[in-house]
Amino acid sequence: MTTAIYSHPDCARHDMGDWHPESPARLQAIADQLISAHVNDLFEHREAPLVALSDLERNHSRNAIAIVRDNVPAEGDTYPIDGDTTLNHYSWSAAQRAAGAAVAATDAVIDGEIENAFCAIRPPGHHARPIEPMGFCLFNNVAVAAKHALDVRGLARVAVVDFDVHHGNGTEEALRNEPRALMASFYQHPFYPYTEPEPITANLVNVPLPARSGGEEVRKVVLEHWLPALHAFKPEMIFISAGFDAHREDEIGGMGLVEEDYAWITQQIMAVARQHAQGRIVSCLEGGYNLSALGRSVVAHLKALAEI
Repeated sequence: MTTAIYSHPDCARHDMGDWHPESPARLQAIADQLISAHVNDLFEHREAPLVALSDLERNHSRNAIAIVRDNVPAEGDTYPIDGDTTLNHYSWSAAQRAAGAAVAATDAVIDGEIENAFCAIRPPGHHARPIEPMGFCLFNNVAVAAKHALDVRGLARVAVVDFDVHHGNGTEEALRNEPRALMASFYQHPFYPYTEPEPITANLVNVPLPARSGGEEVRKVVLEHWLPALHAFKPEMIFISAGFDAHREDEIGGMGLVEEDYAWITQQIMAVARQHAQGRIVSCLEGGYNLSALGRSVVAHLKALAEI
């Protein structure tokens, strides 16, 4: 199986400060673990292009785009968007590369060049609302790619699966009224972004879990909620918001997953993709802030994607 990793050096140039957990060191930790696990050469490495403005506009308002594009500070300066999201001189380029990676991976998978892909990108995306950036996120990479698959590539149905510890509020908002898309997630509640849980609907299967939930509780959600919804929906492609901050070693969250849980979740998604979507999966990095746990978990996720 051909699994590609999309990234770009610009994604490591976006820097919100030494104090910030969403740091360039996250990408280096992933790269280091791929090498130490002796699997780096088993993946095809591809450079993320800049996203087309038309792809951003498919999911984001012009004002949301302008907030990032028009406020890039001079080199060495920063510009705060909110209390925990800051721009530096390279943030616009990094955000374009992150969304561009997701779109390019989508095209490559649909065209049959590769079987699936992981986008080692930052800034992350699943909190970015159609009308504004928020929560470490500038543009919603997964939502941009999903809408590209639907509106540009002509797929009839796509699914987004989100296993970040935080609720992907931006993705839910982007897809709530889109019958061609299904979103399935679990998330710690109550927790940032402090949205109130909504009832499960035909296309939103987002399940809140209390702090200290571990692999057993998450696997129950996958088996009882995600898989029945995914099989009923029959997606033609699956996108993954791959956050690894529900790991038990990650102090930002309060859940208890380990690498084996991420591998198992990925295997379940793979089985759905094989049955309904010709195996087509694009996974995009979201959270994960304990560097060791992040690197190990991404390796587990990638090994499951590549079936190695």
